[in-house]
Amino acid sequence: MIARHPVPVPPGEFVRIDGTALHVVREGAGPVVIATSGLGGAWFDWDPVVPLLTADCTVVRFDRPGLGYSQPDPRAPTLAHEADRIAALADALALPGPYILLAHSLGAFHVEGFARMYPERTAGLVLVDPSNEEKPRPRPARQARIRAARALGGAMRATGVSRAIGPAARRSILFTQSRRHRDVADARWVRGSYGSGRFFAAALTENATYFDVAAELADLRRVAPLPDVPLRVLAAAGGYESLAARARWVRALRTLANLSPQGRCEVLDDSAHFVMLDRPDAVGTAVREALAG
Repeated sequence: MIARHPVPVPPGEFVRIDGTALHVVREGAGPVVIATSGLGGAWFDWDPVVPLLTADCTVVRFDRPGLGYSQPDPRAPTLAHEADRIAALADALALPGPYILLAHSLGAFHVEGFARMYPERTAGLVLVDPSNEEKPRPRPARQARIRAARALGGAMRATGVSRAIGPAARRSILFTQSRRHRDVADARWVRGSYGSGRFFAAALTENATYFDVAAELADLRRVAPLPDVPLRVLAAAGGYESLAARARWVRALRTLANLSPQGRCEVLDDSAHFVMLDRPDAVGTAVREALAG
């Protein structure tokens, strides 16, 4: 008989939202900060930041469907779905609002959408090297792209490829997009998240719908104003090989910060894209500034 190793149980709890069990980790006390990761990310992306905040606030991290330890969602990502999911999660957890929304990369689309759709529930935004598209347009054949992404993810699961290469893919990403060049997350949770059959289907689907979600946000910006709340944007400027590329990125994120009268952009020359790993102190400071505002 082959011995099977028990699957480790992650910290936190599971909350069912629209039929999907989401993995949630809640720590600290005080005003609520809801954190969401970038494309394909998981709750442990924020591990270096959370200890800097829990004395001042309650930090709630969650895995989007199919990522981390959350169940997949049969619905493909849309901006409205992701904003509504945050609202529904806050309701299910009975979190007192309004909230500070903390997001990395792609997650910035979702929390800006939340702020515009639920302005009365938004106390501030902290966007960590956020995704930004100046004139996004949805790509053609959306359903075909989604089917292809899920089919590829399913094939990787069926063949065991996801278990073999998922954690290695994360290490490769962090090596190129963090100046620390190493992962600080618990290896058990990395294996359970990135080695699962869920991960590639979810991450590939998020990637396949990236420009559709960006276009949704561009449309929403035209009809729903951003609430007048603190907006902090952290621009990772330390990962660019050319000064021209760095200047374009910094200029774009300064423009993003200017969407709010209370917006401010901080340029981090000593950080690559994963600012949470390279400069967790800067993220903590930005959150505390938003809380103070």
